[in-house]
Amino acid sequence: MSAADEILDIVDEHDRVVGQAPRGEVYAQGLRHRCVFIQARDAAGRIFVHRRTPAKLVFPSLYDMFVGGVVGAGEAYDDAALREAEEELGVTGLPRPAYLFKFLYDHGAGHSWWSAVYEVRCDLPVQPQAEEVAWHDFLPEQEIERRLAEWQWVPDGLAAYARLSAYRSAG
Repeated sequence: MSAADEILDIVDEHDRVVGQAPRGEVYAQGLRHRCVFIQARDAAGRIFVHRRTPAKLVFPSLYDMFVGGVVGAGEAYDDAALREAEEELGVTGLPRPAYLFKFLYDHGAGHSWWSAVYEVRCDLPVQPQAEEVAWHDFLPEQEIERRLAEWQWVPDGLAAYARLSAYRSAG
């Protein structure tokens, strides 16, 4: 099954399931769905950063400071967070990512998704999927801050990063 054929839950503005559709249709029609964002840090506290491959359906070739992806139909956010983190980092045996908060991301033009933000520590050697990740490294947060204006970042990741920074400042 291709990624475009994966079935996703369609949700309303309150994150209630109102239907299901294949991912390709969800993206093409701008249907609201669910995603997870996981900030992965290594033992030194550096953040996993990567550049998406040109073949990605959404935001190809852009940088991201989160791993993650869509939540499958009937899948819990917590389960999707662990699955996506392990898939994108290319590891098994990660601790369950810690849930932080959820927000409704709106990219405009009818493109919005509920976004659950998590964090996880990854002490394992990473082997990201070549079809998902073109480049990767663990970077200190100061380096990411410096690169925010230089690199082209995925807009939903930037929104999640800004909200995560505010969340940590408030706590």
